[in-house]
Amino acid sequence: MNLKQVGRFGEDLAVDFLKKQGYEILRTNFRCRLGEIDIIAKEGNTIVFVEVKTRKSLKFGLPSESVNFKKQLHIKRVAEYFIAYHLSQDKYLYRFDVVEIFIDGKNDVTKINLIKDAF
Repeated sequence: MNLKQVGRFGEDLAVDFLKKQGYEILRTNFRCRLGEIDIIAKEGNTIVFVEVKTRKSLKFGLPSESVNFKKQLHIKRVAEYFIAYHLSQDKYLYRFDVVEIFIDGKNDVTKINLIKDAF
């Protein structure tokens, strides 16, 4: 699998995982002129913007470590756009989660880690 396929594979796994955790998936791969958010979900009265990071090795660190300050700002801007154009702003709480997915060389999932309120 190339990097794009690994990412897509991870996002599909994350959707299934989040559903099992009780999240209601609202959108996947939301795109606007400002960028993209992997998953937008609802947990209770909270809208959750989820960044999914999938890795086959720890050569470059933990998946969540790649969600640096610059990436966080980018995600927040896209979330603000989504809130402004798709939701009533006063009805919900908001948070940002990260889902780390570790897969082995055979594309078997070895671990899924949900980091709630990651930033």
